[in-house]
Amino acid sequence: VQLQASGGGLVQAGGSLRLSCANSGRYGFYATGWFRQAPGKEREFVAAITWRDGKRYYGEDVKGRSSISRDAAKNTAYLQMNSLKFEDTAVYYCATTLQRILGPTSSDLFDTWGQGTLVTVSS
Repeated sequence: VQLQASGGGLVQAGGSLRLSCANSGRYGFYATGWFRQAPGKEREFVAAITWRDGKRYYGEDVKGRSSISRDAAKNTAYLQMNSLKFEDTAVYYCATTLQRILGPTSSDLFDTWGQGTLVTVSS
């Protein structure tokens, strides 16, 4: 089972990025989530999408600026981030869970993780 996160990079404040999370080998999971961790900070919830019915949940810091989606045929989830701020600078991780989630949630519920992709926003 592998989760491959990609799409990070250097972007100016106000810009956009689309992160991808390609899932090879894991099926039947309940949701895919994105988390981020900035230097010296705890890992925080960014967004999640349930795989069967596409329910979406967002962290307060990105709500209104981000959109999570999935392509079932490609077994890939995406995180579109717009109006990026310096504070969005972090390593972004995608993860999957077999557990039911009902909203923004702890990373503890997610059991399979990708390697992370670095997003750097210049001010």
